[in-house]
Amino acid sequence: MDEQLQRKKLFNEHGDQDWGKRRIIGGNTTNLIELNNVKYEWATKMYRTMMNNFWIPEEIPLAQDAKDYKLLSEAERKSYDRIISFLIFLDSLQTANLPNVNEYVTAPEVNLCLTVQTFQEAVHSQSYSYILDSVCSAEARDEIYNLWRNDERLLARNRFITDLYENFIADSSHRNLLKTIMANYILEGIYFYSGFSFFYALGRQGKMLGTVSEIKYIQRDELTHLALFQNIFREIRKENPELFTAEFIEELRQMMKTAVETEISWGQSITNNEIPGLTADIIDSYIKYLSNERLKMLGLEILYPEITEHPMRWVESFSNMNGMKTDFFEQKVTNYSKSSNLNWGDL
Repeated sequence: MDEQLQRKKLFNEHGDQDWGKRRIIGGNTTNLIELNNVKYEWATKMYRTMMNNFWIPEEIPLAQDAKDYKLLSEAERKSYDRIISFLIFLDSLQTANLPNVNEYVTAPEVNLCLTVQTFQEAVHSQSYSYILDSVCSAEARDEIYNLWRNDERLLARNRFITDLYENFIADSSHRNLLKTIMANYILEGIYFYSGFSFFYALGRQGKMLGTVSEIKYIQRDELTHLALFQNIFREIRKENPELFTAEFIEELRQMMKTAVETEISWGQSITNNEIPGLTADIIDSYIKYLSNERLKMLGLEILYPEITEHPMRWVESFSNMNGMKTDFFEQKVTNYSKSSNLNWGDL
């Protein structure tokens, strides 16, 4: 039977004084934050990077986007609405669920990163609200927020991740925590990146450039979130090798495969070969490419060895915030943070 994790005490007077004994999960922590002595130095560096990445959605003007939105083709507007709707769900879910994971993490420096991530996910939700308030009518905005109520495919996608999170809340076992971590990694590294590519495809045509700017800031945050869960996964595997049986590793890989298949189906259905740069074949290759990259960074065998090259390299030039004085449509300075140049593993 899978062993149950113990939720941390608010204060543990018998916690270890030796910071070298810290563990990601199952440690004997006092639960006090002390950054003078840390075990996971990558976490403190990441925390400072995340703090330096602070931004405010309303700083980016969206008046032109409101005009552009009315001029989008039916296919572009439909895709825009549905992808925004899905991203709203993802960030809302992350904001609500990350504290559930944090309750079982017993390394204060990692707790700080998860706390900042929770805040950033809330900022992302704020940014989507700002976008919708700016570019479309109140009726259209409310319809986008509630698309999942009538779109069965969207509801099914929402439930896939939610059910994994709910399983951990109901049964806080090591196995369910690791599946939650994997689900989080998939959400950050596959679903978000897939959604972002659509907005970059519009930006490539000179459309909805304010939205593209918002997405660039969001993706910069997501880069650190992805790296955070990558490192959490690696550390838990190093500290608890007995949990990673061949059978369980294959289960995690199959989670990724299911996510890839549903994301491809979803992406192809809403773009319908009607968005320049996002054909059905390119979407298929891009999602599989992302999957391979994510699995490799976890030290797991890839699923699609036939995919060896990035099929949409132009996405990188749109998402890159470093090496520019201003973003590509001259709205505001973007690389004000020196720490934004840190490389978290070529994610």
